[in-house]
Amino acid sequence: MSATTDNSGKSLVIPALGGLYSALHDAGETLLRVVAGLFLAIHGSQKITNPFGAAEMVEGLGFYPGAFWSLLLACTEFFGGILIAIGLLTRPAAFAGMFVLLVTVWFHWVTMGQGFFGAEKSLLWAAILLFFVIRGGNRHSVDARIGKAF
Repeated sequence: MSATTDNSGKSLVIPALGGLYSALHDAGETLLRVVAGLFLAIHGSQKITNPFGAAEMVEGLGFYPGAFWSLLLACTEFFGGILIAIGLLTRPAAFAGMFVLLVTVWFHWVTMGQGFFGAEKSLLWAAILLFFVIRGGNRHSVDARIGKAF
C-alpha cells in the first residue's frame, strides 16, 4: 500500500491518511482479535467455574447429554476465547466459538421468538469470529510466531 492508496489499491480521498492507515492495519486487526477473545473468555469464565451448570439449558435446546454439551460450551467459550486472544489455533477456536454463537442466534431468534433484535448481538459476534476463521491470527499471533496455522 502506498501513502495515497488503501489496501485494495484504490486512491484515498485524503492521501495524507495513507501512512496512518498502513501503520494501523495489522494493529487494528490484532486489537479486534484480542478484544474478541478476551470478551469470549470473560463470558465463559462464569461457565467454567460451574461447567455442568448449563446442562438443563442445553438439553432444552435439544443437545443431549446435557452434561457433555454444557462442559463443551464452557470450554469453548473460556479456553477458545484465550486461544483466540493469543492467536493460537485461531481458526479452529474461532470456528468453535462461531458455532456456539450461531446456536444462540437460533435460540433467541427461533426458540425464544425474539427475531433479529433478540439475536443481533450473537450475529455480530458470530460475524467477528467468522472474520478470524477466514483470516487466521495475522502476524501478531502465536500461530505466526511458531510458523504454523490451521
